[in-house]
Amino acid sequence: METKKVLNFGSGPAKLPQAVLIQAQRELLDYNGLGISVLEMSHRSSDFSKIINSAETLLRELLNIPENYKVLFLQGGGTGQFSAVPLNLIGLKEDRCADYIVTGTFSAKAAKEAEKYGRVNVVLPKVDRYTGIPNSSSWSLNPSASYVYYCCNETVHGIEFHFIPDTKDVILVSDMSSNFLSRPVDVSKFGLIFAGAQKNVGCAGVTIVIVREDLLGKALKECPVVLDYKVQAANNSLHNTPPTYSIYIMKLVLEWIKNNGGTDTMSKLSKQKSSLIYDIIDNSNAFYSCLIDVKCRSHMNIPFRIGTSEGDEALEKVFLEGASKLGMMSLKGHRTVGGIRASLYNAVSVEDAQALAAYMKDFLNKHQPNKMDH
Repeated sequence: METKKVLNFGSGPAKLPQAVLIQAQRELLDYNGLGISVLEMSHRSSDFSKIINSAETLLRELLNIPENYKVLFLQGGGTGQFSAVPLNLIGLKEDRCADYIVTGTFSAKAAKEAEKYGRVNVVLPKVDRYTGIPNSSSWSLNPSASYVYYCCNETVHGIEFHFIPDTKDVILVSDMSSNFLSRPVDVSKFGLIFAGAQKNVGCAGVTIVIVREDLLGKALKECPVVLDYKVQAANNSLHNTPPTYSIYIMKLVLEWIKNNGGTDTMSKLSKQKSSLIYDIIDNSNAFYSCLIDVKCRSHMNIPFRIGTSEGDEALEKVFLEGASKLGMMSLKGHRTVGGIRASLYNAVSVEDAQALAAYMKDFLNKHQPNKMDH
């Protein structure tokens, strides 16, 4: 049966490399000659140990993770880590205070969750609309904070940090869910990094945590055992049944990233793909609008409006219907901001981005003829 040809620009769960899906299909009923599926495999078995250990080895290689960091594969998604981070780290100092750099929906949610466990200092002034990252000279960092938290790429608003914040001697924590492994990262600059897998490195169900060893064992007494990094690290993420199949899929994606040039190549491709779309937006004489400050535009998630900077919803509906007829799916913007959003994760090809750019150009010329700059 021929597979329907679609271009998936979903924000997560997102497109997976076709080679990974084919291998998973091939191994679904009989993994490695065992006669059973990974779906049926005991997490305590030697065969699953090989899978999870291979995933960790690949991740350490791809990110050059220093030896004094533990790699955990947990459940609960990024939202689970909104709780786990303060439960494990906010008690590092007596003040029980943490700094949160809020630049969008997910960092705002994380800050709100952390308030349950200590005092949260919101580093940036509150804004009506998230459109950028204020200059670091205006940040009100607390030198006695237990940690500084930020979201490296805001999936909803399309704001990405293209630099690592300087927090002096305060531990830095980052939610990298939507740009994880899309570029190289100096892990040694962070106390903790976490990322849900379902955007760049796998399917939904597993969340990666990379945490420095000296930060283990500092959890608040009310921290649930399943969220305690020390317990999970001591048990190689096997304290309870982990998301075994999601870890297996992630291992396949990590192999695919390695075989396709690693994070350096993913970064080059991300810039190339996002430039194709931003170039159409910027040369459309305001037919397309992206309100995000150019310095912090995301290479992963591109939100934009059509017709006016606030969006012509009727025209955006026509755009989405036309895209759907061409097999382009999941381009509707997040329900809280509306408009259009194209997510260009690692598995989205340059050809996919070129097809979207061509459609955007064609749509512009049909609905606002002779407006395209050349």
